[in-house]
Amino acid sequence: MAFEGLSSKLQETIKKLKGKGKLSEKDIKEAMREVKLALLEADVNYKVVKDFVKIVSEKCLGNEVMESLTPGQQVIKIVNDELTTLMGTTESKLEFVNHGITVIMLVGLQGAGKTTMAGKLALNLRKNNKKPLLVAGDIYRPAAIKQLQVVGKSIDIPVFTMGDKISPVDIAKAGIENAKDNGCNVVIIDTAGRLHIDEVLMDELKQIKASVSPSEILLVVDAMTGQDAVNVAETFNNSLDVTGVVLTKLDGDTRGGAALSIKSITGKPIKFAGMGEKMTDLEVFHPERMASRILGMGDVLSLIEKAQAAIDEKKAQELGNKMLNQEFNFEDFLETMNQMKNLGPLGKIIEMIPGFNAKELKGVDLSQSEKEMAKIEAIIKSMTAAERKNPNLISSSPSRKKRIANGSGTTIQAVNKILKDFESMKKMMKQMKGMTKPGKKGLFGKLPF
Repeated sequence: MAFEGLSSKLQETIKKLKGKGKLSEKDIKEAMREVKLALLEADVNYKVVKDFVKIVSEKCLGNEVMESLTPGQQVIKIVNDELTTLMGTTESKLEFVNHGITVIMLVGLQGAGKTTMAGKLALNLRKNNKKPLLVAGDIYRPAAIKQLQVVGKSIDIPVFTMGDKISPVDIAKAGIENAKDNGCNVVIIDTAGRLHIDEVLMDELKQIKASVSPSEILLVVDAMTGQDAVNVAETFNNSLDVTGVVLTKLDGDTRGGAALSIKSITGKPIKFAGMGEKMTDLEVFHPERMASRILGMGDVLSLIEKAQAAIDEKKAQELGNKMLNQEFNFEDFLETMNQMKNLGPLGKIIEMIPGFNAKELKGVDLSQSEKEMAKIEAIIKSMTAAERKNPNLISSSPSRKKRIANGSGTTIQAVNKILKDFESMKKMMKQMKGMTKPGKKGLFGKLPF
């Protein structure tokens, strides 16, 4: 879970401050010492930590906090604002040309995830009404071209290749011509990486840049490499003047040092973050929302956007009406589960809920909930279409229950539990509908208004 360690420590520190009605200079100094240690443990660059703690300390020692009736809240606001500033203040959008083809170069070390990121970015752009073309410019890594072709096929995005005998510069130029011929308006060039930075790599990238004049040069870095990611970013930026950074594997980095250091060290914004293995697991990087997540204040805006993208509003309305009218059956239940699964893993959703504290979930196996959902899905899929539409057919038939249990790899008891839970839900919906009828006092009957 991204920033898990840092988030937990910062939240604990702030919790201590919130419990005090008045803050002394000693309280602030002790809190800032804990903040400093938390940031260093998160592998944040030392200079960045030093400057951050200095700025926050100065602001916290100001009259606005020391004389406030809610000093803890003031400290939270200051830390939140400075974390946001550290990561770039606001979202940094991609630059697109007004006419012609926008060229995006992806650069970085081997193993950072450039090829997969090329596909994720292409899919993201297509959802935003762009027509992208992927160009295979890595002629050195074995199977790099094939990997890009597989990625492109999986998301139905065209891939331009010329094999591994042509120079990457010529491939890049030919790729742009191919895009013009096929009506594509964005070209994403997957360039070669190396296991370490060398002059040959940089010279080749400089030549590609000079030949195609890209609108964006995005540096792809592995967030899990921590301080190394910052050093790589600095070197690439000095040679190529990158326009932005894409962090991969941010969901797997519990520290988050790279995300908190790169902008400050390079001056270049983080534009995207890879938050999972699926091709859809790419998020626009919002500094203010990320700061809010770190401090346990949630990220409601991202949660709403995720829900809007994943859930069919019309279907959700229809399912809601069916529930209230008691017309809801197992076919509808299956549809509801599929819509919920589109939101992503439970752990990622919980992170976005205000008040979330990673520490509170220590030892809780969220995967068990997902396994339980998978078991329910298997049971429903083992029913016939008639049984899903009319669960009463199952309730009165031991042979049907046995067949469903065998088909789903579960037990008759598990089938009975789902039937019982389903009936309980229908009764609850009936009560809720009764409360909404005109003239019915329902739940609020005893209230004096």
